[in-house]
Amino acid sequence: MSDQPLDLRRSMQLLRRHKIVVAAFAVLGLAGGIGLATLSKPMFTSNALVVFPSSVHDTSTQVFIATSDPVLARVVRAIDPGETPQALRAATQVKAVTPNILSISTQGKTAAEAERAADVIARNYVGYVNSPSRPGPPVQARILQPALNATAPSTLKSFLVKGLLGALIGLVIGAIVVLATRRKDRRLQERDQIADAIGIPVLTSIRVGHPSDAPGWRKLFENYQPGVVDAWRLRKTLHQLWPLGVDRGDSRAGGGSSLAVLSLSSDPNALGVGPQLAVFAASLGIPTTLVVGPQQDTNATAMLHTACATPLEPSEQSRYLHVTVTDHDNADRMPAVDLTVVVAVVDGQKPRVADTMRAAATVLAVSAGAVTAEQLARVATSAATDGRDIAGTVVANPDPADHTTGRVPELSRPAQRRMPTRITRAYAETRR
Repeated sequence: MSDQPLDLRRSMQLLRRHKIVVAAFAVLGLAGGIGLATLSKPMFTSNALVVFPSSVHDTSTQVFIATSDPVLARVVRAIDPGETPQALRAATQVKAVTPNILSISTQGKTAAEAERAADVIARNYVGYVNSPSRPGPPVQARILQPALNATAPSTLKSFLVKGLLGALIGLVIGAIVVLATRRKDRRLQERDQIADAIGIPVLTSIRVGHPSDAPGWRKLFENYQPGVVDAWRLRKTLHQLWPLGVDRGDSRAGGGSSLAVLSLSSDPNALGVGPQLAVFAASLGIPTTLVVGPQQDTNATAMLHTACATPLEPSEQSRYLHVTVTDHDNADRMPAVDLTVVVAVVDGQKPRVADTMRAAATVLAVSAGAVTAEQLARVATSAATDGRDIAGTVVANPDPADHTTGRVPELSRPAQRRMPTRITRAYAETRR
């Protein structure tokens, strides 16, 4: 992932995946802009009009002269000796409203200050261009209208402008931060990437919750009802793992089947895959037992262990579902049911699958954007060393922008579409 070029498509994917971070920066920028508008006083603006004969054709020169140092140096001596011509020039705007009329606008902290500064600049400009001692012929300019009625922007407008500007700046900064910090993120986001990392296809992808305490897990056991899409995907997954059928009243697994749902301790969201699969299977009328057995990382399953330590209260939802904990390392020793779902959690850096409870089949539960290819490879290697084959992967909380399936490993995907080739006439004749 770190070696991929940061093209426009991948940049947009990163920004979309981390839109909350970008939005947080935009909100901070908005708050900063509003705070700046609250603390800063609005500046008043006033303008004076100067007219010169129509015989003067070079209006741009007159605009330049009005804000030149010879004119502004006299102005600052008259209004504020501590100010510089450069600062006054930044607060002054001169433009030609007609071919022979100049508008001289300037800002001030008060209306009187703005009007006085505009009047002084206009008078000094007229005096300078009319002076016979300056280079060039006199212009014969005069003040057409003195500075009157200085105005200030409304408070609402100031809040809107500075707030939106702050939000835009925050948005840009947030985007830069995300692209700079996440471009080398090695965690796998797409289903194809997860499947390609260990050459094991993705069976399905579903939305998964992660209760933070034992009552939350008990509530999941009693009330979990997947949406229509997730329910269909779970049903198809059970059919893939047990082709004999999973419909209520049609469970023909004989002595029972067991399934270990393996996840990583660094991926807490994937822990809910096993319990949700067990609850769904029970809702189909399949007698199911959810087991928390020996774990490599007991802390990761502590709340789930507590929730499963007490049998469920009798109800329609729990009619076919049993929850339990055990110290045994083999699901075959559990009471006979059609399906036993074992929760197994290993360390992502140093996984020891042998420390978890063994079942007839094993699937790997992975959250989108939570694990790296190296972590998955370590888990797969540890499972193979213990004689366990991973039947497939279940992706928890897939990225909405991910349109891949993860069905086929990368090695069997064509690197690129084969382009048509031209058949020469000589070759075509030999084929006749």
